[in-house]
Amino acid sequence: MNLPTAPGGFEVDVMELEVEVPPGKLLTYDLRSLASSLHILDTACMAVETDGLTRALVTVYAAPPLDKLDPVRGEDLVMDDQGWLTVGRYHDGQPAQIRLYVPGSGAQRGALFGTTGAGKSRALQLILAAEKRSGIVTWLADLKGGQSVPEAAGQVDWRVTTQEGLLAMLQAAVRVAEERMSRYAAMGRSSFLINRPDPLLSVRIDEANRALEKGAPYRDKIAALIKELGRTGRSVGVGISIAAQASHVDELGGSDTLRGMLKEGDTILLRWSSSMMQSLVSDGLLPPGTHIVPIPKRTGPPVLRSRFATVRPGAKVARGNTGGMAYLLGSDRPTAMMRFFPVGSMHEVEGLDPLILDLYGPGEPAHLEATSHEAAGPAYLTRDGDGPAELVAAAQEQTQALVEEATAEQKASTSGRAPIAVRIMRALEEAAEAADGDDSEGAGALDFDEILAAVNADGGKPVGAASVRNNLSVLSRSDRIAALGSGRYTLPA
Repeated sequence: MNLPTAPGGFEVDVMELEVEVPPGKLLTYDLRSLASSLHILDTACMAVETDGLTRALVTVYAAPPLDKLDPVRGEDLVMDDQGWLTVGRYHDGQPAQIRLYVPGSGAQRGALFGTTGAGKSRALQLILAAEKRSGIVTWLADLKGGQSVPEAAGQVDWRVTTQEGLLAMLQAAVRVAEERMSRYAAMGRSSFLINRPDPLLSVRIDEANRALEKGAPYRDKIAALIKELGRTGRSVGVGISIAAQASHVDELGGSDTLRGMLKEGDTILLRWSSSMMQSLVSDGLLPPGTHIVPIPKRTGPPVLRSRFATVRPGAKVARGNTGGMAYLLGSDRPTAMMRFFPVGSMHEVEGLDPLILDLYGPGEPAHLEATSHEAAGPAYLTRDGDGPAELVAAAQEQTQALVEEATAEQKASTSGRAPIAVRIMRALEEAAEAADGDDSEGAGALDFDEILAAVNADGGKPVGAASVRNNLSVLSRSDRIAALGSGRYTLPA
């Protein structure tokens, strides 16, 4: 086979090679070595998909296939009846989709990761616009002071820009989930049916690393509320997603929080740091055997310039931007590179971007069902900054109490003096996360010896068996945990 020596030398637009290693071997490769062996100068002209075992498809293009995509039209951003949303294209032109809702199950959990300049904010704007156009109720925390996705103001049901506001929003979401749970139980319903009678509620946290990194003032409380939503929100139509820049899992509330978020949700990985990739692999957050090609900062072959070469003054090598290129790790093509549709103006604009505003479309965003307003509380009811004076005061008082509680918990945690009851609850939460998806009886439950061992392994002050027994009794009587037979304990259903 005669392979081209450079992208410009292609006689065909695309070639596909199927590669397979002998039985008993696992397929591994180095992209640059593979490109060199095929005489390909620009790795952006190659796409490699593996099955995680022995086979791979290597596709070679005459030019980077994802360099140019047509901008998305707002009317195309509507979720279908199976919960799928088309957000871009794979390298082979096939639609790239994420899932916001699973019929018979409920809301999805998810995460969007990317380094600076990877296109995270534009991708999030696209998803937010799609949620508005699909009649989804969106609650958004933009923790960059509202600067990350400013066009979302007025386009979502509730928007906050501070960590204190995020605390109030997450607590309200948990209470809405609890209210829906009680209401659905009375109806004899075990799963969420979209718009029958309640809309899908999507809670999105942008710049989540600011709230979940080590040293964040309310890290433990926010992580705990995210865990609770991830554990209970799906079956009542309350989804939780984070968008973040991070170099390691531990910067996002710890591996247990992240694993619970990503285990069955949609994980989108834009251009990443090498340490983040190592963290995802070591924490088991990528499918076994998954190998994905790093996304370069720019496309184009490397250029060597001799000092003796004649070059026009100011001449520059044309390089393509890779913003918006990503992998959909929760899809059936986790190793296939895709790119989000272009969003917004391609040049700097003063103030809000009119093309992004057009993407959201006209009209009001969907709002939370009135049945859940009382559960959401005064912070939600005064979210627009107005309302009766007594309600505004109640919202401020509620948020302040929540801040004080979160501050006390954080101080106790960082000083190694977290209450034993809190440490027991954490151990049971982690066990429940580890057993997520296991429907066998007693999955996620721990016996006394397991709880004692977990508490004494969490880095806090060692505790005795008697203290743990006393706290288990108190937690059981208050229904914060459920006591099963044979001395086993779990979180309440």
